Amino acid sequence: MIRVGIVGAGAIGSVVADALASGRIACCELSGVLRRDGSPAIARQVETIQDLIAGSDLVLEAAGHDAVADHGPAVISAGRDLLVTSVGALVDDELRSRLVATCGPGRLLLSAGAIGGLGLFRAAALMGELDEVRLVTTKPPGALIAEWMDDELRASLETAEGSVVAFNGSARDAVVRFPASINVAATLALSTVGFDRTEVEVIGDPRTTSVVHEILVDGAAGRYELRIRNTPSANPRTSAITPFNVIRALADLSDPVVVGL
Repeated sequence: MIRVGIVGAGAIGSVVADALASGRIACCELSGVLRRDGSPAIARQVETIQDLIAGSDLVLEAAGHDAVADHGPAVISAGRDLLVTSVGALVDDELRSRLVATCGPGRLLLSAGAIGGLGLFRAAALMGELDEVRLVTTKPPGALIAEWMDDELRASLETAEGSVVAFNGSARDAVVRFPASINVAATLALSTVGFDRTEVEVIGDPRTTSVVHEILVDGAAGRYELRIRNTPSANPRTSAITPFNVIRALADLSDPVVVGL
């Protein structure tokens, strides 16, 4: 059995915890949940990250960028695997270096989150140079409003009747500006050409009730275009599929036969 501890009990962590507690993931069991300060009490709650690490073989981060920085190094240095959902935290080059190169012996595992095709994109990058990697994400405008926006952009999103471009730039800048809603950009960047060469456009559109990701990868291996339309979760910044991709990953880790490796 793989003992799985969870940091966070929100839209992602709570769904994964329920699946583990009910025995829906073969060969995995819930070892405990470390909730955010101030959030409601939950079942199988532990008080400290040290308690969670001590009882776990793998720790799932489902609590945001700060949780990766605050707890990630301790998890990996203790020899536990760390499965990250807030992949955008790894835009911090120093943190990424600490987690990958210096801590050990645990492994850093990245959730695919709300997108797919990553195995194909990684294979294309191995085959030859990628000339273009681009992500266009469209969400309801209210899910994108952020403190850094000027009055004009904020008003455009608040009163939008059609699509409004909220951001156009690099994945590095995108994940800093939208830390809670564009982790997929970091996942795509780390799978292909990196944060600075991956192009990202973020659009708010009141006509959509879905979270739409359009991915273009072009290079020596070919040209790949993937369009994904996800149902949002109770948290409009997160796709409902995200925790189930974590559940799928945990099942793969414990399954002797992995399909599509």
